[in-house]
Amino acid sequence: MDEKAPVYNLKVVIKETGLTPATLRAWERRYGLFKPQRSPGGHRLYSEDQINLLNWLVARQKEGLSISRAVDLWRIHPNQSSAQIQIPSPSQSVSVNGESMLDQLRQIWRESCLAFNEPEAELAIAKALAIEMPEVVCTQVLQKGLAELGEGWYAGTVSVQQEHFASALVARRLNALFSVAPAPTRSGRLLAACPPGEDHALALLMLAFIMRWRGWDVIYLGADVPLYQLDDTLQATKPDLVLSAAQALPSAASLLEMAEFLNKRSIPMAYGGGIFNRIGGLAERIPGHFLGQKVDTAPQTIEQLLTIPPSTPVSRPLSFPYTTALAGFREREAVIVARVRQILKSSPIELRYVDVANANLTRAIVAALVLGEINFLNESVEWLNGLLENYGLSPAHAVQYYKAFRQAVHEQPDFRAGPVSEWLSRFENMS
Repeated sequence: MDEKAPVYNLKVVIKETGLTPATLRAWERRYGLFKPQRSPGGHRLYSEDQINLLNWLVARQKEGLSISRAVDLWRIHPNQSSAQIQIPSPSQSVSVNGESMLDQLRQIWRESCLAFNEPEAELAIAKALAIEMPEVVCTQVLQKGLAELGEGWYAGTVSVQQEHFASALVARRLNALFSVAPAPTRSGRLLAACPPGEDHALALLMLAFIMRWRGWDVIYLGADVPLYQLDDTLQATKPDLVLSAAQALPSAASLLEMAEFLNKRSIPMAYGGGIFNRIGGLAERIPGHFLGQKVDTAPQTIEQLLTIPPSTPVSRPLSFPYTTALAGFREREAVIVARVRQILKSSPIELRYVDVANANLTRAIVAALVLGEINFLNESVEWLNGLLENYGLSPAHAVQYYKAFRQAVHEQPDFRAGPVSEWLSRFENMS
């Protein structure tokens, strides 16, 4: 049969494409897709090629591309039938200079975010969605682009406002993709929730969307989910697996608490996050199932956990020196912080930077004690040193700060600081 022959009535088109008559007529009128022929009785007639085009447009829309952008993409191929228009594979998405089109689009997206140019940034993502599946765009454009902007913020070349602007664009795009993802087709329910204190939820939202796109039932709760209200949600949703993520040491400590909370209720937890990529051995402290260091391999691990129910990991008990130091530090934290400010009041270090350092170091100390390994602080201190340097403080000023903190800890009466004191002793002879 001739694919261009107008032989199918409106009822067939609606059945084959899932479009409503109103949507179909709106597309025809607004975008001038085609003008259906009519039967002798005045009924609209469509060809197989036109039905293929409509199905192709519906598929692109489900992938997050706006209908206008999808029509633009179709118009790029005027000499091909709709059935012949294919989404290029990654190997087809390489430019002549060897740089992939997704790399180029990520660069355009990043530069557009730095310029607060939302239309150009959105266009870059639309083009990426036109040549690749949403899962690939998430990991290769959005995730990598945000990571590059985050590195720029840490280095002082990207402002907080620029980073927040980009994060907001990503969140809106992911939520839009989530809303048009196909209905769940696979048995097994996932609950995605960040632990208390973790405000960076984009990585988890991205993973939740990818799992929904793969056909799983996903309930996304987002950032900073308190444990004291989680029981009611677990009873209402009955998840087969809880997904979570931590990006910094304090939220990793909260993740430990969440894992133990879920294990008591025989609900498995799978987790990931940037902090586990930076600190070796940290993942071993969390009684859950580590998803690995890459978002693009995590979905396969999750599907394995859903297919073969995992055993419950065993928590590590906290040693007596750590429990004692943790209780003592929490009790004296405010006094220690005030004493550090007092010691450094006449130093070249501005007090606002002392406050930044205090806030970061005290949270990291508590987290390291909760996790049972004081040397986890090393990564946090390297990060803090770099941040202070970006504020214009020299390494000598950073050492001066740590010495003041050590002095404030040692001045506390009856404080069995144990691991904290031992760790701070490394700054004693530094200059």
